[in-house]
Amino acid sequence: MSLNETYDNDNVFAKIIRGDLPSVKLFEDDKILSFMDVFPQSSGHCLVIHKQATATNLFDIDEKSLGEIMTATQKVARAVNDGLSPDGIRIVQFNGAPAGQTVFHLHFHIIPVYVDKTLGDHASGGPAPTDQLEELAQKIRAKL
Repeated sequence: MSLNETYDNDNVFAKIIRGDLPSVKLFEDDKILSFMDVFPQSSGHCLVIHKQATATNLFDIDEKSLGEIMTATQKVARAVNDGLSPDGIRIVQFNGAPAGQTVFHLHFHIIPVYVDKTLGDHASGGPAPTDQLEELAQKIRAKL
């Protein structure tokens, strides 16, 4: 997909927002949803999405919604830091398939980085066991 695609209401994140697909949630309100990445690059990798903005990428979202998702990303990243004590945190956002975007609903990755562990590849490998994701989510939720 290019940078000028029309929003698909059946993308995987839209299905998660509607409750058609399960997720291990960290935080949710009327505008924002944060949940564990099922294909984590690192232990504690999570995502933040806007529930109301139907933006495929950074160029499609209005300024107000962008502010809301960025504020939520900072909030969740702080909880990841406090709950998991990583050595660093990578905040990542892709725009268009050539840049690595695989789900065309604007989202931000919060990826804990640990000095002694190599990050996995983006959007690859098998899904993480739900019980492991839930265990990490509990530590993050406790700091929200």
